[in-house]
Amino acid sequence: MKTTNLKHLLITALVFVFFWAADFEIFCQGTGGSFKPAPVPTYGNWKSYSKKNGLPADKAYCVRIDGNRVWVGTSAGLALFENGTWKTYTVDDGLAHNHVISIDVSELSGDLWIGTMGGVSQLSAGKFVTYTQFNSGLANDVIYSIVCDGKDIWAATGGGASHYDTYTREWEIYTERNAPMHEPWTYGVCASEEKVYIAAWGGGVIEQDKKTKRFRDHVDPDGEMEIDLFPDDGVVHDITTAVSYADDILWVATYFGLSRYDGTRWKGFFDHDSGLASNFINNLRAIGPVVFLCTDKGLSSFNGESWVTYKKDENGTSGKVIYRKGDDITENTAPTAIAHNFVIGVDVKGDDIWVATSKGVSHGTKIK
Repeated sequence: MKTTNLKHLLITALVFVFFWAADFEIFCQGTGGSFKPAPVPTYGNWKSYSKKNGLPADKAYCVRIDGNRVWVGTSAGLALFENGTWKTYTVDDGLAHNHVISIDVSELSGDLWIGTMGGVSQLSAGKFVTYTQFNSGLANDVIYSIVCDGKDIWAATGGGASHYDTYTREWEIYTERNAPMHEPWTYGVCASEEKVYIAAWGGGVIEQDKKTKRFRDHVDPDGEMEIDLFPDDGVVHDITTAVSYADDILWVATYFGLSRYDGTRWKGFFDHDSGLASNFINNLRAIGPVVFLCTDKGLSSFNGESWVTYKKDENGTSGKVIYRKGDDITENTAPTAIAHNFVIGVDVKGDDIWVATSKGVSHGTKIK
């Protein structure tokens, strides 16, 4: 009898240890603890394009890789790079506006959805269809961000967030009147399997549950606009500029630093205590476990532990690649560089990376 009880106790203890270890591993992965994240890839062999060699304008706002094609939004139209050559689409071709500031590609249809300063354009089967405040449910014609989420299209605009169901062709508008926004100015949007996240200017991040349609907001709870008073208590700042979700992590860009959210805990990062090139983040894009950050002082990438930052050297002829892990910093000179340190957009697929800057767009390839 005593032997049987002892066996039961040992089995119970082993089961407890097994599940405790599993939970601890999940905890570490969710909070940046002792785990081995995927390495941060390094890119090089940069080649830049501007008005001098095919781009319709030097200012590039956004970029999206579409198979063997690359789409670039510029201040003078939509540019397509295919088979080594550039082609430009403008209002003369049916584009809503020549200032193209956001792009996404629908995985369902292959259609290109284009956010401009004058509405949304859908490029389908070679033809443009334009949506504006006057012929659709767009909250505003200035489209800072557009995202394809299955059959759903989300647009962050200067007058609120708009949702378009391509099956029912119905629109929904979300502003401070029906969502917990400080004001209707929205700057970014992204989606996970269960939720939609909206970067609301001055209102942090607005989260909507897809099933219930209910909202909740994530803000900096310390109430201080000048500093992040209490670390890791929420979004580092309420002035949010972009959101991106991948690998069960929400990344939030602000003009005052970076935030990471695993669904339970927040973590903030700043240029003075991490490898972030600058606290002024224009945009970001998470690809798997790595997030790419577009700042006013270069492009940074981060996997939760290690940083790689790309800059153009002050002399304008070469580049810098800066590695940081903890307090260890290594800076290398590179023979090529991104077109400009003011980075506005980025996209990555396979071994290729494209970077949109204020002085052109750059293409790099993975070197390690």
